[in-house]
Amino acid sequence: MLHIGIIREGKIPTDKRTPLSPVQCQSVMQKFPHTKISVQPSPVRCFKDEEYESVGIEIREDLSECDILLGIKEVPINMLIPNKTYLFFSHTIKKQAHNRKLLQSILKKNIKLVDYETLTNAKGERLIAFGWYAGWVGAYNALLMCGKRYGLFELKRAFQCFDKAEMLKELEKVKLPPIKIALTGGGRVATGAVELLEKAKVKRVSVQEYLQNGDFQEAVYVQLRSADYHTHKEGKTFIQEEFYQHPERFVSTFSRFYAITDLLIACAYWNPNAPLLFTKQEMRQPNFRISMVADITCDIDGSIPCTQQSANILDPVYDYNKESETVCASFSDFSHINVMAVDNLPTELPRDASEYFGGVLIENIFPHLLCGDKEKVIQRATIAENGKLMPNFAYLEEYVSEPQTVDL
Repeated sequence: MLHIGIIREGKIPTDKRTPLSPVQCQSVMQKFPHTKISVQPSPVRCFKDEEYESVGIEIREDLSECDILLGIKEVPINMLIPNKTYLFFSHTIKKQAHNRKLLQSILKKNIKLVDYETLTNAKGERLIAFGWYAGWVGAYNALLMCGKRYGLFELKRAFQCFDKAEMLKELEKVKLPPIKIALTGGGRVATGAVELLEKAKVKRVSVQEYLQNGDFQEAVYVQLRSADYHTHKEGKTFIQEEFYQHPERFVSTFSRFYAITDLLIACAYWNPNAPLLFTKQEMRQPNFRISMVADITCDIDGSIPCTQQSANILDPVYDYNKESETVCASFSDFSHINVMAVDNLPTELPRDASEYFGGVLIENIFPHLLCGDKEKVIQRATIAENGKLMPNFAYLEEYVSEPQTVDL
């Protein structure tokens, strides 16, 4: 019998999401009869303990008997159980400094770490993510921010809505001024954001129309792909595969968009070797028009210089003073740039997001995790095992080799 444990989310601020809903736990044990699932009690999880118990799922504080432990966000070091297999979003593969100690502790505790973000098929395409919900909620928050900036309308906060249906009802309040919105990206995150804008009845225009038609009589948005705002340093034809593999060979041409854009909704994955969309110096130029940024990717000091820190669900917007290059209170001065940068957007719709994620987990991941890894999906995604980094993640060796200053 393979024993799976659903851990209680311990990161602060606490995330309400869960990898599996009560009904999905029941479904897993039926579909994979050699498995048993136990759930650690939680006072904040979007599904109450009683909901799990009502369908026969055991609530158990001590998960030390489990073989595999499933969570969502980073697990606090003091909650890690040695010699177990963990699946969660570790946020370590980009050498994030704030999670160095976490990966050091995982190695020390002989934990096998499988990161959801690294689970891919043979083509390198991600198999599971919350991206669609990040895009949906992020775009909703972008409209909420716009309403506050111009004093035109107010929306109920996303986390105050019971589900997507209630959010859709709130969108009926949206009355946008004739602003121009640029949305970057073409993946799951962008798809969710685009669907939200469509539900809000924001008009979509082509890149050519956006660039050549000046201002419009109504709010419009354009969806930009990498080729729309990058060019090869040597003047060569833009080839998507080359950009993904060697982004350092390209430069940003986003200036032609920032001069005519009011709201930027950033949904595109950013490689640290890729050029910035624009610089702090460019932001101070008279032709820099962007006054609102919804950075759904939330890469701190990444492609968008005004994303200086992550906000939180209760206070999702801060201001960026482009002259002093400092963060200020939200909506404190109309000359500031309003920045929405929340790194856990899907938790604002925790039940919908969890059910979506659990469905993908059961369909795309569990057959490999629970029934033999013939296609090496789990092997490719394993960051650490037996106290060592796996070959695919050997580049993290220097990252974890710095002195450990945390009690284990």
